[in-house]
Amino acid sequence: MTDLRPIHCEADYDAALVEIEAYFVNEPKRGTPGGDRFEILLALIDAYEKAHWRIEPPNAVDAIREVMAVKGYTQKDLGELLGSPSRASELLARKRPLNMEQAYKLHEVWQVPAECLLAR
Repeated sequence: MTDLRPIHCEADYDAALVEIEAYFVNEPKRGTPGGDRFEILLALIDAYEKAHWRIEPPNAVDAIREVMAVKGYTQKDLGELLGSPSRASELLARKRPLNMEQAYKLHEVWQVPAECLLAR
């Protein structure tokens, strides 16, 4: 077991991943030295990943288009869900923003992730 230190480069990151892997096989109890080390490693790895590989959720239109493609929905289906074919067309063309009622329907009925629908 080495001393904990910040992750500054890919080599540090790879070493942290190797070390933390053992904790996933046999997770230590919280509040123990092993548990504390596990939590610190998780935090260090998370911080490094957020700084270097941040993945932003897709915007609403991209998320809707992805769900449409995966589930085989058409623009007509979207129009029926939203109550207006022209509203679906304007939304997909990015001419009109999504309102909360539409976001709710898309999330509840089509399971479009809310974080994508509400992201600005």
